[in-house]
Amino acid sequence: MNKPARRDGTPDRKKRTDRAETGRRAGRPEAGKRGERAGTADRSTRSEAPKNKRGKPKSAKPQRTEARAPKISNAKPARHQHAPDRRSGPPQGDGVRLQKVLAQAGVASRRAAEELISQGRVEVDGRIVIEQGLRVDPENAVVRVDGVRVVVQKDLVHLALNKPRGWQSTMSDDLGRPCVGDIVSERVAAGQRLFHVGRLDADTEGLLLLTNDGDLAHRLMHPSYEVSKTYMATVAGGVERGVGKKLRDGVELDDGPAKVDTFTLLDINEGKSLVRVTLHEGRKHIVRRLFDAVGHPVIRLVRTDVGPVALGDQRPGTLRVLGRGEVGGLYGAVDL
Repeated sequence: MNKPARRDGTPDRKKRTDRAETGRRAGRPEAGKRGERAGTADRSTRSEAPKNKRGKPKSAKPQRTEARAPKISNAKPARHQHAPDRRSGPPQGDGVRLQKVLAQAGVASRRAAEELISQGRVEVDGRIVIEQGLRVDPENAVVRVDGVRVVVQKDLVHLALNKPRGWQSTMSDDLGRPCVGDIVSERVAAGQRLFHVGRLDADTEGLLLLTNDGDLAHRLMHPSYEVSKTYMATVAGGVERGVGKKLRDGVELDDGPAKVDTFTLLDINEGKSLVRVTLHEGRKHIVRRLFDAVGHPVIRLVRTDVGPVALGDQRPGTLRVLGRGEVGGLYGAVDL
């Protein structure tokens, strides 16, 4: 039993502190240290925090954090929640600028075409265009100026021929007779495939249209589109007033009734009459058969107009390229 170091009987605390310090240096934990929490780990197993030159713990350096890649969501957007398209006009896309297309079609210069667009006079595929720089596909776009279609395809051809009397309305003839194909032989040899719109019999002269647009040719010939045709006919005998009314009311032919849309008596001279008739019938020899039915056989027959296209003073056997207004009028007549 240890004797107390003090006279009053209390233990010498200094000596106990010295013994605890000696034990700590030897690697033994201090027994009985006040304030030590129960269940803590052995100090010898802990790594001491690094200290600076003054003996104080160093502050931890901020760690760089790498930017995380944004998460990609594969969820489908809900209906009616798409962002509205804020562009004022149709997509620009590929193609040719509209003003250039109009200039190439012969409508106007590029600057004048821009003015037409700004004034709202140009229509593309049924929509009025007022913004500049719109690109269109010349092969498929339907372009109209002031309601009249403009043909913008470079390879389309529209011709007017004054077919001479005695020529066949064919592209070739097995019997060697003169035909329409002889007049356009150079164009055919260059690779153009032309269709003649309808026929004129050998004894009939005048306007015959040719084109390489098969849809246009088909519609112009189809009776449902009722494209008008005008003829100047010299007939035998003096035509009386009642003949015109009879032709407008209708005449019964061997393949059904037929009539003219308009009838005008122009002149009577030396037992012959000059008349002008307009009709949309397309049956074979229809004009000659009508006048035969009313007792005035045809002596000479000239077709002068097909829809908006007129023969004018074009000489027999010659070709001319149709103007923009004429072509637009033909497309408009058959709803193209």
